[in-house]
Amino acid sequence: MPRSKVPKDRKLDALREASCLNPHPEGVTDPLFAASDFFDPRDLVQVKYEMVRRARTDGVPVATSASGFGFSRPSFYEAQARLQREGLSGLLPKKRGPRRAHKLGTEAVSFLREQLSQEPSLGSAELAARLRKKLRLQVHPRSIERALARAEKQRR
Repeated sequence: MPRSKVPKDRKLDALREASCLNPHPEGVTDPLFAASDFFDPRDLVQVKYEMVRRARTDGVPVATSASGFGFSRPSFYEAQARLQREGLSGLLPKKRGPRRAHKLGTEAVSFLREQLSQEPSLGSAELAARLRKKLRLQVHPRSIERALARAEKQRR
């Protein structure tokens, strides 16, 4: 007997892929989102935009608007400032963490590759210890694995 397929929610997948999926759509209680299929409480950018618009255009108090959209007042002011400064793209979630491998530069990666060429059986924990001893860099073994994978990918 063939397995029945559940229809795939493409919008949900797209929101998740873009990191725009609202982690708490149940917190959106504004009547606008209950009354229309156009408004989607799962869409974080749309929710933030409507939260700011309700206060600015419709005159809803900031605290009321923020709580109706599942946010705090500081989150409202942050969204408002970003919207004014950057436009709609300012409401997109920003990527967290370091933007690049800031500790493992070319010197460190060269050292690691040299160590591996001499002893291919070295693990990332031992490489981290050698890096700490030789270059005085404290690096997590997983960061070493990622840096070596990036270097290998660039080499190809």
